[in-house]
Amino acid sequence: MTILPSPQQLRYLVALAESRHFGRAALACAVTQSTLSAGILALERQLDAQVLDRTAGRHVVFTPLGLDLVDRARAALAALEAVSETALAAREPMSGPLRMGVIPTIGPFLLPRLMPVLRAAFPRLRLFLREDTTARLVDRLETNRLDVLLLALPCDCGPSEVMPIGRDEFVVALPPGHSLAGQPTIQVAAIANERLLLLEDGHCLRDQALAVCGLLAGEKGDSQDGFAATSLHTLVQMVAGGLGITLLPRLAVAAGIAEGTGVVLRPLAGPSAWRTLGLAWRPNAPRAGDYRALAPHLSETCREVLR
Repeated sequence: MTILPSPQQLRYLVALAESRHFGRAALACAVTQSTLSAGILALERQLDAQVLDRTAGRHVVFTPLGLDLVDRARAALAALEAVSETALAAREPMSGPLRMGVIPTIGPFLLPRLMPVLRAAFPRLRLFLREDTTARLVDRLETNRLDVLLLALPCDCGPSEVMPIGRDEFVVALPPGHSLAGQPTIQVAAIANERLLLLEDGHCLRDQALAVCGLLAGEKGDSQDGFAATSLHTLVQMVAGGLGITLLPRLAVAAGIAEGTGVVLRPLAGPSAWRTLGLAWRPNAPRAGDYRALAPHLSETCREVLR
């Protein structure tokens, strides 16, 4: 009879692969470093296989076989967790912990209104939040470190199941006294020759803004001199300083991001002059019903904010 690795051994293995540091991996698993090291060594002996390359000195380096085992360990742990999640979802829908990822161009503007709504609607739900860029959140979703994502579409969500929840139109932010400030609505073609300020690489809003303007990365804007913003708040301050114009989601504008800056805001008119907000989760997720149950509350909260 084959002796199978324990779930705890697999957790040690995955934690070590993610942190590449015995101390941080042990902290993540809530054990001592010696316990984690002994667990990894026991796993190697049990499998009669070398998981770590111990000729690499103090660095944590996995063998090719070890990397393959890490992927299989993640899949095995996800399958085990799915057993419990399926039972929980059937027994107590919308209860227990739920790990949600949200991008920075949505979180600060929607979550303050959304969290009280979800607490009132699902008092037994414990929502844990992580804010990060789209690519990092998708990676965490695919490796079972997050359950559901709140994103802006279109984006590369991999094989995830995606559910749209609302439309977030773009608004043009102009410096005070700009020649376009007198127009009630600005056409996409009117900003073609303007200096378009963007978020730095990794933010989906950057690619979406370029797509709306019919541009490719590197054709326009901050790419000429290497300047880019790390947040929408910084973008607004750059516009206020007369460095260029930018596109803001109406969600951020409605939350007051430009108040007191002197920045002039005008609706953007043109094809696809908006982004779509949506939820994403792993295909065949046991709690997919729970994630779908979130959608009406998110949609209504979005509508309330945008009013």
